[in-house]
Amino acid sequence: MRLNLITKLTLATGVILMVTMACFAWLRIGNLERLLLEEAVTSADNLSETIVRTTHYQMLDNDLPRVFQMITEAGSQKGIKRIRMISKEGKIAFSTKRNEIGTLVDKKAAACNMCHTGSAPLLHATSMSRSRIYRDESGATVLGMAKGIYNEPKCSAAACHFHPSSARILGVLDVVVSLDNMNAQLAEYRNKAIIQTIILLGLLTLSLTFFMMKLVTVPLRLLLTHTKKVAAGDLESSVAVQSGDELGELACSFNGMTDNLRQARRELEEWAHNLEAKVEERTRELKQMQAQLVRSEKLASQGELVAGIAHEINNPLTGILVYSSLISSDPKLDPELKPDIETIVRETQRCASIVKGLLDFSRETPPQKKPLALEQVMEEALNLVIHQSLFHDIVIARRYAADLPLVMADHNQMEQVLINLLLNAGQAMTGAGELTITTGVFPGGEALFASIRDSGCGIPEEHLGKIFDPFFTTKDQKGTGLGLSVSYGIIANHGGKIGVESQVGAGTTFTVILPLAGVETEPVES
Repeated sequence: MRLNLITKLTLATGVILMVTMACFAWLRIGNLERLLLEEAVTSADNLSETIVRTTHYQMLDNDLPRVFQMITEAGSQKGIKRIRMISKEGKIAFSTKRNEIGTLVDKKAAACNMCHTGSAPLLHATSMSRSRIYRDESGATVLGMAKGIYNEPKCSAAACHFHPSSARILGVLDVVVSLDNMNAQLAEYRNKAIIQTIILLGLLTLSLTFFMMKLVTVPLRLLLTHTKKVAAGDLESSVAVQSGDELGELACSFNGMTDNLRQARRELEEWAHNLEAKVEERTRELKQMQAQLVRSEKLASQGELVAGIAHEINNPLTGILVYSSLISSDPKLDPELKPDIETIVRETQRCASIVKGLLDFSRETPPQKKPLALEQVMEEALNLVIHQSLFHDIVIARRYAADLPLVMADHNQMEQVLINLLLNAGQAMTGAGELTITTGVFPGGEALFASIRDSGCGIPEEHLGKIFDPFFTTKDQKGTGLGLSVSYGIIANHGGKIGVESQVGAGTTFTVILPLAGVETEPVES
């Protein structure tokens, strides 16, 4: 059986109080018994003195009957068990118990302790030394008081007395009184003390129990209930602070702990809710990085292959172009063959243009970087293409951010990239649409961006991952598929990035990101 805290405290307090009050009552009863005994001894001694003094003159007159009568009357008082007169030889001269008269008493008896407690008889003794407590023949507790009868000058000079003046003690008056009254008072006092102790102990126990329940048990139960709720996951509950003592501080600490746990759980829930989105975002970033690495490796390997092919094709292609041009200008040429020769020259020039593009793609020319204003380079690129017939029906919207910082870039290479993106946007709109150019500071503040958005046909999603690959084009026979590859390499060498977003039927947006002037960057490996 498990005892609760209030029961344990009540039992412990009750035991301590019981022991303390029992000791206190025992001391009080002992003191009272001593006081009552001293009072009884004093009363017995006073009675003995009174008898001696009242019979003094009768003794001088040797009126023994009168003396014995007075002793008998004194012995008839309530509480007097026996009064006897003993001579110094130990003979009982008179006793209220007639059967004792004329008998001898033992000098070692209690009645003789006044004179015979040592080797020599005592002449004087205190009242406490002359008293003794014992049980009489009936088993009752009695108090005996021995009073010496001294040989005063009046006694030795009296005509009736034969005691010499040298005798100091003539006899002993032994008074025996009952202690029943004292014992009854002690018993009554003891019973009252026990009852009072029990009542007081009960009142103290009830009072302590009440205040302990109010001040200790109730707050602890509230704390226990609160901890059970917290253990069950209820972090919205709190403990009512009922006092400013240690239990109140403990309640405040519990409330603070619950608040911290509630905040931690909310953060964990928010983190758990956002974890999936963060994982998806990180996965997308990893896929983009992986795609960039794959594209860079592909461009590097294709660049080496293209460079070798371009050099091998360039020499015979130059000879074909030279000789076909000479034949075309020869007056001996049959006029019917001249269109065929012009076709050879035109296609040879087209092949030469493709070879030049291949050489530009494979050649990693280090950019000559210097601080540039991005919107200025954009305007110069626009001026070079805006007058072409391709842009006659295209509305151009410029959204340049004000007070943009400078970027570190090669002017010619950046102009080449922007021209290529502008031409691609114009060709995607088939001669009509809206071209939006936007510049600004990239989030993070360490780079600028320039986006070119067209309202053209868009790029299918399955082609978005290939548009920066060499020789990939969506223009049928009109393009070589090298423009975006060359642009990608240039931006990578500048430590920047180029990205694309497109939706079929809604348009395409190319975004170029370049580091600011003063920001150290490493070229992206290609």
